[in-house]
Amino acid sequence: MPKTMSPNALHDAILKALANDGSELAIADVREEQAFADNHLLYAISVPLSRLELLMADLAPRKTAPVVLCDAGGGQDLAARAAAKLEAYGYTDVAVLDGGTAAWAAAGYETYAGFNVPSKAFGEHVEHHFGTPSVTAEELKGMMDSGEDMVILDSRPMDEYNTMNIPGGICCPGGELVYRVNAIAPDPATTVVVNCAGRTRSIIGAQSLINAGIPNKVVALQNGTMGWHLSGFKLEHGNTKLHPNVEVPHVQAAKERASGVEQRFAVAHCTMDQVKAWQADAGRSLYLLDVRTAEEFAAGHLPGAKHAPGGQLVQATDRYAGIRGARLVTICDTGVRSTMAAHWLKQMNWDVYVLEGGLPAGGLETGPGAKPVLGSPEAAETISAASLKPVLDAGEVVLIDLGYSRDYRKGHIPGAHFLIRSRLAQDKANLPKAARYAVTSEDGLAAAVAAGELAAALDAPVQALAGGTHAWVQTGLPLEEGETNMASEPTDVWLKPYERKGTVEDFMNEYLTWEIALVDQIKRDDTVTFWSP
Repeated sequence: MPKTMSPNALHDAILKALANDGSELAIADVREEQAFADNHLLYAISVPLSRLELLMADLAPRKTAPVVLCDAGGGQDLAARAAAKLEAYGYTDVAVLDGGTAAWAAAGYETYAGFNVPSKAFGEHVEHHFGTPSVTAEELKGMMDSGEDMVILDSRPMDEYNTMNIPGGICCPGGELVYRVNAIAPDPATTVVVNCAGRTRSIIGAQSLINAGIPNKVVALQNGTMGWHLSGFKLEHGNTKLHPNVEVPHVQAAKERASGVEQRFAVAHCTMDQVKAWQADAGRSLYLLDVRTAEEFAAGHLPGAKHAPGGQLVQATDRYAGIRGARLVTICDTGVRSTMAAHWLKQMNWDVYVLEGGLPAGGLETGPGAKPVLGSPEAAETISAASLKPVLDAGEVVLIDLGYSRDYRKGHIPGAHFLIRSRLAQDKANLPKAARYAVTSEDGLAAAVAAGELAAALDAPVQALAGGTHAWVQTGLPLEEGETNMASEPTDVWLKPYERKGTVEDFMNEYLTWEIALVDQIKRDDTVTFWSP
């Protein structure tokens, strides 16, 4: 039986970790995403048991850091199962929250709905604390119709921008705003409007420009693209209009602005020698966060760094750093983007430092960076897409898809059966009996990790599709759409309002209401310790 921790003891451990005095704590909720989004602890990271090996290795890489696992309670055994796995993988200080989230709530502590809640709540705090100016969708439409001199900067990544954007908007992810705004709006008379899908990145993006002291009028679009749609205005779809590159004068101006932010918010720096010393410290967790674009990261980054584009890092910090009390180091080439990210992370009560002098000249790695993983995916027997196709067509093998259900719905290998790995014991009865199975996932990694477990449960050989469904597509083979052959109910993902079935406008209003209400909820929570200058 795993070690347990009471809600009161966990509450005290959270406060210690938030003091940033060397105490650390990772709280991992091992339910699937939808259950997590319904109700969870504020500082819990979402690490579904079905993806434990992939997510835990990335979010909580130091195996001696204290880890508390939780599920709903009430007889669920997900946390206990996860504890056994982590201990087998070498984690040395693992406990289970006694009674789960139900016991936490019963003890009088706050639980939260939604995803990325610490960052979302922080965004609402920022708007209230700084008085971030904003315009409604109707006001923005009036500005457009009157021909006002303005630019609309969409602070989301390109994939989200490509899905839907405000007409005329330019994709400029939040971490790039201060770095690139002078190239986009060099005239101080140009109004800068910042938007996202909802609220957080609009607020943080606009306030970043204001904190940096740009001379332009800056406003956030209230409720983002969702608010625009709810006001009856049309969105554009499929756009790829990206921010321009920056030139030397723009970089120099951005550096001067970032220097002002650094001084005002007392942002700490560290040297490369300090980073190396911290990397050698087995008693404290360290996250090296490269906040540049994906292309820049791939061209050269520090060994051990992970790509964490600045805007996304601030908006979803719990998806990049899972251990509270850890050290964070933000990294870029000029110090602009790393300073802007760090000044927000400091206000979110992280122990954060900017790497002084930017990237060193040598010793860099190239490429997208390897995905850390627990276990031995390389031990799985594999099959190529070209070899799988004929045996699948002939009915000689049954294919199991462990990918995300949102991706499965959009396109999966014909004849595949969707399964949530954590529900294998319950749902294997929904799979056809076969003498042989194959398993796939988006890139094949989750499939390779789980192949041995599937073989034992199904009492039959299981091969992992090398490269996963991506390799199947790259080979030129077709996909089919829809929820066909669903061995498990698709409860593995939390869907955005515009991804859900039903009346989209109702979901958008529900989401925006939830986001706005967070500022009042955190007032009741004594573990919330946002800092302001």
